[in-house]
Amino acid sequence: MPLSTLNPEQKTAATAPAGANLIIASAGTGKTSTIVARIAHLLEQGTPPERILLLTFTNKAAGEMTTRLGAYFPKSTIDKIEAGTFHAVSYRWLKARTPGLTLKQPGELKTLFRSIYEKRHFKRLNLPIEPFAAPYLYDLYSLYQNASLETFDVWFLERYPEHEPLMDIYLDICEEFDRTKAEFGFASFNDLLLLTKAYLAEHRIDFSEVLVDEYQDTNTLQGALIDALKPDSLFCVGDYDQSIYAFNGANIANIATFTQRYPGARVFTLTTNYRSTAPILSLANRVIERNERIYPKKLEVGRHRDKSTPPKLLLYEELFEQYQSIATMIRQSHTPSDHIAVIFRNNASADGIEASLRELGLPCRRKGGTSFFESKEVKFLLDLLSLLVNPRDMMAFIHVFEYGKGIGAALAKEIFQSLIHFGRGNLMEGLLHPSVFDLPKLNPNKNLQLGLFDDDLEIGSVTRFAHLNLPEAIRAHPLLKHPRIGADGVRFFTDFYHFVLAAKRAQAPRTILRHAIDSPLYQNIIEQLSTRRARLKSGEIDPDKKGLARERIERKARLLSDLSTHYQDLGRFVNAMVLGGNELSEGEGVNLLTVHASKGLEFTDVYVVDLMDGRFPNHKLMNQGGAIEEERRLFYVAVTRAKDRLFLSMASWDRVKKIDFKPSPFLMEAGLIKEKSTLGNS
Repeated sequence: MPLSTLNPEQKTAATAPAGANLIIASAGTGKTSTIVARIAHLLEQGTPPERILLLTFTNKAAGEMTTRLGAYFPKSTIDKIEAGTFHAVSYRWLKARTPGLTLKQPGELKTLFRSIYEKRHFKRLNLPIEPFAAPYLYDLYSLYQNASLETFDVWFLERYPEHEPLMDIYLDICEEFDRTKAEFGFASFNDLLLLTKAYLAEHRIDFSEVLVDEYQDTNTLQGALIDALKPDSLFCVGDYDQSIYAFNGANIANIATFTQRYPGARVFTLTTNYRSTAPILSLANRVIERNERIYPKKLEVGRHRDKSTPPKLLLYEELFEQYQSIATMIRQSHTPSDHIAVIFRNNASADGIEASLRELGLPCRRKGGTSFFESKEVKFLLDLLSLLVNPRDMMAFIHVFEYGKGIGAALAKEIFQSLIHFGRGNLMEGLLHPSVFDLPKLNPNKNLQLGLFDDDLEIGSVTRFAHLNLPEAIRAHPLLKHPRIGADGVRFFTDFYHFVLAAKRAQAPRTILRHAIDSPLYQNIIEQLSTRRARLKSGEIDPDKKGLARERIERKARLLSDLSTHYQDLGRFVNAMVLGGNELSEGEGVNLLTVHASKGLEFTDVYVVDLMDGRFPNHKLMNQGGAIEEERRLFYVAVTRAKDRLFLSMASWDRVKKIDFKPSPFLMEAGLIKEKSTLGNS
């Protein structure tokens, strides 16, 4: 059984009595094995599997743990365990209790938020301060939901007191945003947790034990949700030295104050590292010990080899020379490419590495920047499919129609409302078989104090489009009377109409997706995005860059098409892509990772690049609310990804930007460069 494979520290933790238990599991100390053994212990002690809840930060982690348990227990037992991310578990509970709930991605909801924001005419209010832009205000509201239990205005004004004259408008935008989501059954990832927490305030979901993986990454909202569950026993596993998500609302106080918040709590520490060699662990310890010790610990070596390679410092004169040299080292290495990782603090570092690897013909995959499923070209296709699955999905409609020339978020929302009106509540009826009514009155309630100044719409004349070669169904459509829609908008509407007609005749997700990819709508997207991505600073379009951009967009469409072949039902395909998309990756080869994306992974060879003061640690992000302690934890996470060989690199200047660099203080703390030394005498 799993307990027999544990060391004494792990076994003591896995068999702890019921109650509040915190396990400090440092990098590579076998936290997954300990959690699996704990669940096995609970089952052997007679705990019903349906009364065990496992909360993780990726569905992949939950899947790995339940798969391991499957080697010891029947599938019928394992399937009863409630396991998954905070959001996935909450979504399952809510879907069972709230029919029609639709999970929306942040980018889609940001579009909805912007459509509401744009109705406020700030310039006509003679305000003493420039208002925050819609995307930034949305991000602040989202951060607030994760990070605070007080009201939005209190939280906001503590940080931005100079914006008090705008607070009523900001609140009104957020309140309308929440009302609109509720009206259409939309839920953000934050909403899943908020709605579940509200449900738990009135009802109890009975669990004998709740287990939480990566506890140091929980935010204030997730901490409150754990408390709302009121489990008989709590088993939290984490490491404060790997708390690196403060920018996303993670609250290190959750793990730091565990014993104060749960009287009688027990703390267990796993210190034996089975991943890295002694020299790598020694370097990691030297640096992380500079941070305040919340719980005393020190990593010990679990691997005992006769030979080990000490971490190597790579010094370069010029920034791009660094990338080219590392690419050459990787080509000459005998380590398989997918066992190699290049880790960086800033996404800008990845561009040079990727270009250098490609130049040498070395495959690589990049994770930690914009994910495949968040790329504009993929989101557009998924939004088209979402509308077929759920015609009430106003966000998907707005996101699609924003790409029409002369159509912004506000007009796209009006077109959606008009089609609903013409279809007597049914979008597809309003599109394909409209009843001829006057255009709906879109803003009957004006409020000057809240910036709502829209004038009443007047019915326009269809004769404006007589010069267009339109099919009869489009010429007769009442939407053409909308006074704000122009000729380009009508063309876009016509292409959308034809796509829906073609899709309605198909059934298989891959066939429907093929219609979307081949449609003029998507060809327009390819042209827009490839042109934008090929634009030089001078404003000119680089034809080679445009061709490469088109190729990458088309490759992503092909990949999405390949994924769809595994599904027979369009709704299941769309849901799988929306909920699990962030955990899928594209390509093979050398792993190019941000530090955040590298967390939880391990590689034979690791290169940590751009270790210059200002880049790593990143002063800009520190000034935006981070701290040197968090940057040091990021460095600790990066170096402890290495199993056998660790390379730390830096350059002394950037030829393009004409910037001189100084060594990262972490190189000095690691003992690789003497304090206050220069590259010339190091």
